[in-house]
Amino acid sequence: MKPFAHVSRRSFILNAAATVGTAAIAPTFSLAQSGFTSKRPAPSARRFRSKAVDAAIESVSSRMRDPELAWLFSNCLPNTLDTTVGFTNGPAGPDTVVVTGDIPAMWLRDSSAQVWPYLPFLTADAELARLIEGVIRRQTRCILTDPYANAFMPDLGSAEPLSWSKTDRTDMKPGVGERKWEVDSLCYPVRLAHEYWRITHDTRPFDAAWTRAMNAILETFTAQQRKTSRGPYRFQREAFSPYDTLSEDGYGNPARPIGLIYSGFRPSDDACIYPLNILGNFFAVKTLERIEEMLTEIAHDTTAASQAGRLRSEIKSALDAHARIHHGTAGDIWAYEIDGFGNANCMDDANAPSLLAMPYLGSCAADDSRYLATRRFVLSDANPYFFRGSAAEGIGGPHIGQDMIWPMSIIMRALTTSDESEQRQCLTWLKTTHAGTGFMHESFNKDDPAKFTRAWFAWANTLFGELILTIDRSNPKLIEKS
Repeated sequence: MKPFAHVSRRSFILNAAATVGTAAIAPTFSLAQSGFTSKRPAPSARRFRSKAVDAAIESVSSRMRDPELAWLFSNCLPNTLDTTVGFTNGPAGPDTVVVTGDIPAMWLRDSSAQVWPYLPFLTADAELARLIEGVIRRQTRCILTDPYANAFMPDLGSAEPLSWSKTDRTDMKPGVGERKWEVDSLCYPVRLAHEYWRITHDTRPFDAAWTRAMNAILETFTAQQRKTSRGPYRFQREAFSPYDTLSEDGYGNPARPIGLIYSGFRPSDDACIYPLNILGNFFAVKTLERIEEMLTEIAHDTTAASQAGRLRSEIKSALDAHARIHHGTAGDIWAYEIDGFGNANCMDDANAPSLLAMPYLGSCAADDSRYLATRRFVLSDANPYFFRGSAAEGIGGPHIGQDMIWPMSIIMRALTTSDESEQRQCLTWLKTTHAGTGFMHESFNKDDPAKFTRAWFAWANTLFGELILTIDRSNPKLIEKS
């Protein structure tokens, strides 16, 4: 497994001039008849090569009428495989590390999302299937190491966390990169494992260790309902931003125990204002449904499966009773987060899970009336993190701050609509805001895309590839040549 270089998290607000020559994405060859030069590493420098993915890139891009979109797709879809995976296939089974890109650590959320678009290719590429099996096995080890951690080091025996985590006041374990408790961190690996199983019917990664990991998830979710105590998790950090630490001696702001799971941090790794994060709890309901099914069908653990079912019903009932609010201008919508005392935060953040992304993650139907009302809210000026500028419009969040749109939100907007004109507009914004780099970024300024953060953010890149694949399946005339 090749080593990953160490980089500090807070050093990624870069201008375009500093990123065009990034060695990790150096040009290597030209797309046929396009005039655009590929930004993929040379074939010999790619961390993993999938014939099925490469064939899909060639097939889809050759049919796309817009050469720049085809170029972006060809660069972005394979970015996780090209640059972020470390894959070994030993006697104990496959093991796959997936770092985020410019941060040399593996987030449970990001790593699951980064490889998700490759799942349709598993039946055509046995080695790719082994790589994904390795991700599942690695995530199992991570969860068993610490179910409260969001990020892990490639070496799970390492005593060195990420540089900004070294003085955190929390119960750090070897191998943990950062220990921010986020409900969705335990949801994403289950989503990945369930879909892998559904597609391949392979049960090899779902061994005794995996069953223990599922039980750890159930125990963690239950503990963080905080019915009788605040539980074992605490976190504090000396930081300039209040979003990087938790109040109340590290337990976070108070909330009433109403059956929902408390979360210290949001999917953005920013601290919750109100710790009952609605979209995370919706994701947990779907996750518990998947755990119940897999524990029943694969592990034959009816006791744990029943526990998952009871917990799912309890959280769903709490959401039904408390997640809906009446907004002064938007009407009846879902809150972003609540405290159970009647207070609610009305906003959305670009990171998924988000209110916008709920149908994408299976948390609701795309035509659900309350989702549609909520969607109108989050894509309007009523959402404090919706930004409209001369370059584009989209959602950001406090992680980067005002006027910074995340391409991820534009991609998710396109993935959660069947409106052809809306999808076309999203594609236009994505095409015109990559600042000549050929890749998606974490965020860009609403009026000046050359002001962007994170030149190498593999999740956003792969998600863009997923968008093109999705459109190619559902509405190919939108991107195909006449």
